[in-house]
Amino acid sequence: MASRRTVRIGSGAGFADDRIEPAVELAERGELDYLVFECLAERTIALAQLERSRDPLAGYHEWLPDRMRAVLATCAANGTKIITNMGAANPLEAARVVVEIARHEGLAGLRVGAVTGDDVLSLVTAEDLPLLDRPGSVSSLGNVVSANAYLGCEGIVRALAEGADVVVTGRTADPSLYLAPLVHEFGWALDDWDRIGKGLCLGHLLECAAQVTGGYFADPGFKDVPALARLGFPLAVAEADGTFVVTKVAGSGGLVDVRTCTEQLLYEVHDPAAYVCPDAVADFSGVRLCELGTDRVQVTGATGRARPDRLKVSVGYFDGFLGEGQISYAGPNAVARGRLALDIVRERLTTAGLSGADLRYELIGVDAVLRGPRVDVADPREVRVRVAGWTSSLDAARYLGREVSALWLNGPAGGGGATRRAEPVVAIASALLPRHAVRTEVSIVEV
Repeated sequence: MASRRTVRIGSGAGFADDRIEPAVELAERGELDYLVFECLAERTIALAQLERSRDPLAGYHEWLPDRMRAVLATCAANGTKIITNMGAANPLEAARVVVEIARHEGLAGLRVGAVTGDDVLSLVTAEDLPLLDRPGSVSSLGNVVSANAYLGCEGIVRALAEGADVVVTGRTADPSLYLAPLVHEFGWALDDWDRIGKGLCLGHLLECAAQVTGGYFADPGFKDVPALARLGFPLAVAEADGTFVVTKVAGSGGLVDVRTCTEQLLYEVHDPAAYVCPDAVADFSGVRLCELGTDRVQVTGATGRARPDRLKVSVGYFDGFLGEGQISYAGPNAVARGRLALDIVRERLTTAGLSGADLRYELIGVDAVLRGPRVDVADPREVRVRVAGWTSSLDAARYLGREVSALWLNGPAGGGGATRRAEPVVAIASALLPRHAVRTEVSIVEV
């Protein structure tokens, strides 16, 4: 494709339950070429695979219809293309949902692409791949429910080349969602490692949406962020050489400056000189951030080198059960009554044979997060008891929650608001699969 001068890409979501209103604001006022929704965390797709196993028409992200109804017509009118991994475990069905919404909106001629191939469960189990983050192989995990490879940008680039206005994928590396339009629009070669590294830097800065516009960054009195209730999502204006500016819609809440960009640049990066992605190994160690004005940060200096010959695979498996119970105590002596409640439950669970390092006994607001010696600056007027732990059976998990709930009448005075739950745990392990074993396919449907 002939190279364009600039490409404007907006971040429509940074996680599964992200807000929709800032994406609408970007679609309406961002003058975007592309709007990207990144909505898959590590466990999300494993849970989606379970949904699909129960219903073959399910498995895509639950907020896909809401997000598409909110922005699809506006994006179509403005010539803004949409890229998203909300296909989760079922990109083909997700694409069908987008088509139905487009038909309902009267968007004739809209082309929707689905990228598949990330589901590699049969390959991973047949090869019994060694695990990346612990001893053993895939078979040692027991009941495996999913295995999805992190795809790069190639499938999305193919879909865009075939005229897709909306591209829906499953497991694709987060920065690759943003890299794809740069490769497509600027005509970058997939082995132009320097530019690919720069594109991955753009993707990494935008992938978590509001984190780079002041959300998660904010700390009142230390790092103040204006108008957080109206927090806007970021967009990037990229040039063909890989230089780009991070900004946001004028008048939206939040801020973009060197500090917010620095925090996001380092987020989830183990080695800034070797950020391994399916498309390249990006090097952020030479990145320079320069404020060009209010809410405008220019980013230069990222590079890259050859992509890895193996793709990371997230393997989902059943790993026992979680049991949890909570109850609140308020008023004078609340902490003492809460600690007595914990002691009671601990003794009862020990007597029942449920004890050990897999159980947590805590007072939310006192010692639930920070461990070690306590420094009490005041006696809280209210606390919430929480007991939670991993068990090998659903019955044991249910029993744990019931003992906490039983404190209502069988524990200290004044307990209330008891809750309990017991549910299976879907855990994630990682493996590496040879790149050549993964076959990416693109399907296009026209409305």
